[in-house]
Amino acid sequence: MEEIRSLVASLVKDLYGVETEIKLTRTEEQFGDYATNVALQLANRLNKNSREIAEEIAGKLHHASIAKAEVAGPGFINITLSDKTLLSQATLTPLTILVGNKILVEYSDPNPFKPLHAGHLYTTLVGDMIARLVSNAGAETIRINYGGDVGLHVGKSMWAIIKHLEGENPDKLSEINEAERPNWLGQRYIEGNNAYEEDETSKPEIISTNKRVYELHASSDHESQFAQIYWACRKWSYDYFAQLYEQLGVVPFDRFIPESEVTALGVATVQEQLAKGVFERSDGAVIFDGEKHSLHKRVFINSEGLPTYETKDIGLSLRKWQDYQFDRSIIITASEQGQYMQVVLKSLEQIAPELVRRTTHLTHGVVKLQGGVKMSSRLGNIVTAQEIIEAAREAGKATGTNPNEQTILAAIKYAFARNRIGGDIVYNPVESIALEGNSGPYLQYAHARARSILHKTQNTMEDRGSKTEELEKEERTLLRKIGEASDVIAQATDELMPHYICTYLYELAQTFNRFYENNRVIGDEREVLRLELVKNYADTLQHGLGLLGIHAPDKM
Repeated sequence: MEEIRSLVASLVKDLYGVETEIKLTRTEEQFGDYATNVALQLANRLNKNSREIAEEIAGKLHHASIAKAEVAGPGFINITLSDKTLLSQATLTPLTILVGNKILVEYSDPNPFKPLHAGHLYTTLVGDMIARLVSNAGAETIRINYGGDVGLHVGKSMWAIIKHLEGENPDKLSEINEAERPNWLGQRYIEGNNAYEEDETSKPEIISTNKRVYELHASSDHESQFAQIYWACRKWSYDYFAQLYEQLGVVPFDRFIPESEVTALGVATVQEQLAKGVFERSDGAVIFDGEKHSLHKRVFINSEGLPTYETKDIGLSLRKWQDYQFDRSIIITASEQGQYMQVVLKSLEQIAPELVRRTTHLTHGVVKLQGGVKMSSRLGNIVTAQEIIEAAREAGKATGTNPNEQTILAAIKYAFARNRIGGDIVYNPVESIALEGNSGPYLQYAHARARSILHKTQNTMEDRGSKTEELEKEERTLLRKIGEASDVIAQATDELMPHYICTYLYELAQTFNRFYENNRVIGDEREVLRLELVKNYADTLQHGLGLLGIHAPDKM
């Protein structure tokens, strides 16, 4: 596409002495391969009839890559590529649009002491895809995972843990089976949260416990019985996260930043900016008055003198900037944190405006299982990440396919990715695991099927030399679709939207199916050419699935 755009731009400059941005769009096959409305754009500027301009440009648009250029309507130019050019477009070339950029991608962000629910699973998988996209485009990509190892949720959990252990008895932790530890911690958080919201007697005890967690970090306490319980349970959470990430097959994180690491920087910054008027005091707390910016007020240091999530997010943003001097920072969270992040970023804008200009915050909707169960760790009716995985596994057994782990992961990843980021996701395990329809396993099967065709021949697809066979209609249709891959991947990267790739891969597989139904490959007189098409198709599927973190098997 870039070559064609440059050709048209150069011709316009030669004919009219003007420079203009050339926009090319894919057009329906009967009209050609690309279309441009540059003549309509130039009409007023040149005070000429748009169709006359189009005819002048089309009449001189001669190049080896172009088979023909025709004028349609008031001045659209339809361009048909040569067969040789179409064949060349079927081979993926490296995307370089982000070369020289350092990009941080922060995602997953589970909190120790709490269960990792389906929302975390979503941000983990889709965040991994976005990081793969920017890395594929040439960026130096740094994957960041941020988690709350301090904060009120930890105070709630620690209070309930100590109650369950009948006091500060770290030795009793050995009684909890290793496999049960994640669920055990999740239950303690629910108990602590319910007590905080419903029991006026327990609430001050939990507040006091929360303060003790901050104090043990401030004093680097690892020896007291309270500290031994805290550090052991924190490690349980981190061990579980590591196991899950390995199970999911996501690219390892470059850095895990706990809240405790950035709390002091956040507090010092808020206190410093309080004196400068960015923050203000209100009822014993320190707040940012977002109402002055058409947002809402939020507390950054509470009346107990403890920092809130907002202050720690300030510390995190500054730490990332100090350590990486990034070109762009991408943060992925649930949509319920949208307004929260608006206030945090607005407050940060008063301190470090350039940092905020380089920050992109993406939000996703609520994740539910088919049947309408919403995630809510506070209420205890959450759907955990493991339950989503198990639901896919059970759906596979019920259909008799008995999928392997790679297919289970393909089902989940694709079901999450095919929805545009921002909307709610209703996960249907049966639909996601199906080998037919718009699913990850279907695309895995499509790839395996194409590889099996290639394995059936002894033909090595040696260089055909200077001979290029004229493409038949259905060969051309398949090549056109394969050739769209680079544009789709570039768009998905630019907009940080993996669903474009899902849509494209499904359409590509359907296009290939139609081709294969009507065109023999092995044993046909056009076998060499068609094998090349099959290979280009399989390679494109494999590359696209890889950007989604989905394994492309040669056999199923």
